[in-house]
Amino acid sequence: MTIRLHTLLVGALAAAVTSAQLVGCGSTRDSVSLAEKGDRSKPGIRATRDIAEEAYIYGFPMIAAYKAMYMFNIDTGGSQYKAPFNQIDNETHVATPKDTAIVTPNSDTPYSMVQLDLRAEPMVLSVPAVDAKRYYSVQLVDQYTFNYGYIGSRATGDAAGDYMVVGPGWTGPTPPGIKQVFRSGTDFSLVIYRTQLFRPSDIRNVEKVQAGYRARPLSAYLKQPAPPQPPLPAFPAFTEDAFKTDFPTYLDFLLTLAPPVPEETAMRARFASIGIGPGKTFDWKALSLEHKAEIGLGIKAAFEKIQKQKDEIGKNENGWRVGSAFGDRAFYHGDYLLRAAAALAGVYGNDAVEAIYPMAVSDASGGKLDGRTHAYTITFPAGQYPPVNAFWSITMYDGKTQLLIENPIDRYLINSPMLPQMKKNADGSLTIYVQKDSPGPQKQSNWLPAPDGPIYMVMRLYWPKEAATSGAWQPPGIVPAS
Repeated sequence: MTIRLHTLLVGALAAAVTSAQLVGCGSTRDSVSLAEKGDRSKPGIRATRDIAEEAYIYGFPMIAAYKAMYMFNIDTGGSQYKAPFNQIDNETHVATPKDTAIVTPNSDTPYSMVQLDLRAEPMVLSVPAVDAKRYYSVQLVDQYTFNYGYIGSRATGDAAGDYMVVGPGWTGPTPPGIKQVFRSGTDFSLVIYRTQLFRPSDIRNVEKVQAGYRARPLSAYLKQPAPPQPPLPAFPAFTEDAFKTDFPTYLDFLLTLAPPVPEETAMRARFASIGIGPGKTFDWKALSLEHKAEIGLGIKAAFEKIQKQKDEIGKNENGWRVGSAFGDRAFYHGDYLLRAAAALAGVYGNDAVEAIYPMAVSDASGGKLDGRTHAYTITFPAGQYPPVNAFWSITMYDGKTQLLIENPIDRYLINSPMLPQMKKNADGSLTIYVQKDSPGPQKQSNWLPAPDGPIYMVMRLYWPKEAATSGAWQPPGIVPAS
């Protein structure tokens, strides 16, 4: 999405700017003009650009989340469709290049997902007892893309349990048997289950764990009559224009699903001053040419800031960007640019206590990673693997799309469960060969296939130890081999 989207934005917005400069302001009955009319407190044309930039940064992660929601739970005829609302979908395979709804999917753990609709009543999530050797996590994410809770090996342990998820307006009691209550900031909320897979032949054991995941309305849990279920909203069909000039239309809709909070009151008022907000109907085509130009420039500036922030998440450690970019509302503390950058890097990432994600687009010397021009090595000194309580991995993505790439051996990552099958060097160190062509039969067990072009790699440390979260540990350098 990143490079292609930036190119499209530059072309489309340059055309809008040129037209405005040549023709000047057209209709004065577009949504921005109407918002300005008759009120001297409304923003001027330059302020409109700044507000559009702010609104784009604010809305970007919500639109990314809506893309996943639309493809997973609404577009029943689409290739990425999984299940209706409140029904768990269990994947019996890890992610492959065919999975394109979200960028940088992990290929370590088969996903289970359920999109909760909490408008009528809470949902009860039940998990089975899970072997202590098998890591699993259940991540709760609202439509703001804030992580608001966890169930699983780290957060709640390995025992079976029932947990209740409530919407922002729920005020009912907590019934007996519920171990913990989680409150979503929005009425629709995605729940993501990650269940560790030790090896391909282990998939049947993963399926047994998945069979124990349950999602039930509170009424069903209590064996009581269900309350009336409100009809679903008129979900707009998703197109990639949602990340371009149609973003205000999608944000209009998404803000109807996201109850306002005190810290956003002034910001939402600014959005409303240019015609963006719940109940608004923003139409890019109806804008005057001058407003198209200014809002277009705001979108362009916003995306460039998001992309720059994504590339600067954390600190540079041997070519890896190491830092924390995902969390709850308190974690971001009003830093909407970081939230947008996190979504661009890979929406639905975990809190650092659950997983950290060193990311790399450059080698240890700062050169851009490119499988067409270079082969690379990553060497872990003897016994000095990433410090984790669960497991770690390094996953390869196409640098242009941030999606998994097809390769001759269908290998998308190297992870710690693979260590027994990998070859160590004479001194006990482990070298991973990162290149587009096979390094030869003697090294193929350690080969991480790369694209024929830009590389984007993500290291994942699940349930990281304190040495990783504190910054005491540094990942090994990515070194050009040719």
